[in-house]
Formats: sequence, C-alpha cells, structure tokens
Amino acid sequence: MTESPNLELNKATAAAALTEAARHLHLTVLTTFAETGRAPTRANLIRAADDNGIVADDALNELAARDVVVFNDEGEIRAAYPFSPIPTAIRVSWDGGPTVYSMCAVDALGISAMLDRPVTIMATEPDTEATVTVRVDGDKAHWIPESAVVFAGATDDECCLSVDSTCGHINFFTTAEAAHTWAADHPEVSGVVLNQTNALACGVAEFASLMHTA
Repeated sequence: MTESPNLELNKATAAAALTEAARHLHLTVLTTFAETGRAPTRANLIRAADDNGIVADDALNELAARDVVVFNDEGEIRAAYPFSPIPTAIRVSWDGGPTVYSMCAVDALGISAMLDRPVTIMATEPDTEATVTVRVDGDKAHWIPESAVVFAGATDDECCLSVDSTCGHINFFTTAEAAHTWAADHPEVSGVVLNQTNALACGVAEFASLMHTA
C-alpha cells in the first residue's frame, strides 16, 4: 500500500452524463437527503417525476444503470452517493441541518463542497472504538487527530456496484499504522492509504458538482 491521489470513483462523471429527466430526479434525491436526513421513497420519486412530465421508470433505471443511486429489490433507495439511507460508521452534520450518514470516507469529505457549507464529520475507526473528527469547509479541513488518514479499499469483484465493492472499505483511521494493520487483517480488500490532502481532494472532485445545476 502506498499513498496516492488517484482514487477514481467516477460519480461526478456519471452524474454529468445523466439525461435531463434523470438529472432532475437525482437532484430530488440529494436535496431530500440534505433537507431531511432521509431518503425519498419510491412513491415520492414517482410523484416528482409525474409532476414534471418525466417517465419515472426510465429515469430511475438510468440512475441505477449509472450507479449514482442504488435501489433494493423493493425499489427503495439503498445508496445515493454520498448519502446512505441506513446508519454507517460515518456521520455528517452542519448548522441548521439534519445528521446524515455517508457511504464512505471520501463521500463524507465531499459533502461540504456539494452543499456549499461547512460540515462536521464524526467517524468510528473500523474494528476499534477510536474516533476521527473532520471539520470541512469546501476544500479546507481540520482533522482530529492530526495523524488521521483514509484507507481507500475495494474488493476484487469489478462487476459489483460501488455500494458493494468499495463503500464499506473506504474509511477513516486515526493513523496510517492503524490503516495498515486493518488492511493486513483483511487480505480480501486491496487499497491505498490516502493522506489528508489527497483524500479531501478526491471527495471534492467527486461530489462538488453534484447539486450544481448547469
């Protein structure tokens, strides 16, 4: 494992390629999370589509095909990067807003730039009770502890969606040593240790543009 700035999650590219109809529903999903801390239901999305003359099934299928929103077998949201509809080890909050859960560490680091507001990230290090706190304002951040890093890992199954192959393996660690120890204990996951600058840059690159309309 080495430190590297090259983490290609490709959510910004995928979102930019959406049709206007799918883009509208994508913004509806992200806005609902940002305003309420919860995912919109499928019924909510179908209603939003109908209100705007959008064929709901086509737009929702496009979101799923581009892996910007993941749906479960019942058609409800399972992931809407950077947001998770279920609790994770990474919580993000901001003044006047709800507490949300992030899919992974890089996703969390991009939320401030996406929302254009400062946020506070509270994360639990995998397999320990240690905590990492990051206060992020756009492309600037203050990390506690100062030694904290991000381990960006993935399984070898390239056919899987991000929610299955990477999200559970991109986490905050209190030190690089802690990240290396965790990786050694989990040989099924390969990855790199990202320093603070590179991890934040990845988050901003992936998510800053997602709620900005052209």
